[in-house]
Amino acid sequence: MYHTVEQGEHLSSIARQYGFTDYQVIWNDANNAELKKKRQNPNVLYPGDELYIPDKDKKQEPGNTEQRHTFQLKQSPLELRLVLENLYYKPIANARCDLHVENQVFELTTDSRGRLQQEIPATAEKALLVIHDPDTPLNETAITLQIGHLDPVEEISGQKARLKNLGYFAGSLEDSDDEDSEMRFKAAVEEFQCDEELLVDGICGPKTQAKLKKVHGC
Repeated sequence: MYHTVEQGEHLSSIARQYGFTDYQVIWNDANNAELKKKRQNPNVLYPGDELYIPDKDKKQEPGNTEQRHTFQLKQSPLELRLVLENLYYKPIANARCDLHVENQVFELTTDSRGRLQQEIPATAEKALLVIHDPDTPLNETAITLQIGHLDPVEEISGQKARLKNLGYFAGSLEDSDDEDSEMRFKAAVEEFQCDEELLVDGICGPKTQAKLKKVHGC
């Protein structure tokens, strides 16, 4: 059967919907080879993508009765990775943060590069990051995170989201054909291209997309 991806879904959450603890079983199925080649990242899908869901294999293991047997469950954990930087692209290091996810609170501290990494439930849809760093203007700042909502960089919505996350004002994430929206997006692309020493033409073509993906991290 096929599953049509909706906004906010990623493969880890989709796999859990169908009873798979390891999303690789779905991602590596031959029927998903074309989608895998196109998207590359299983957790950055686009609404409307068609994902094949294979049947679950049934296995039988021999074992003596009246004895204990240990089985190891294979699963691929979902990790949330963030990088905190100031307006000058300098990492916010050693900042204490609270990450709120599905009624759980994780106490974290950024490393020397401003990075945070935490394993989260595969079913998580939102998170809240609260920064406790009196040495920066971000002290007590609360940031809402939408997990699974980042679109592929080949899509305009994905380009806008990455530019926004990097501090560029690219306008609304919703597609709009009005002239003001197009001008804001073009200006943001030009600013990014200038900062990254790319050809400044305001067009988010393959080279700019690749650089945007690299700088953003995914």
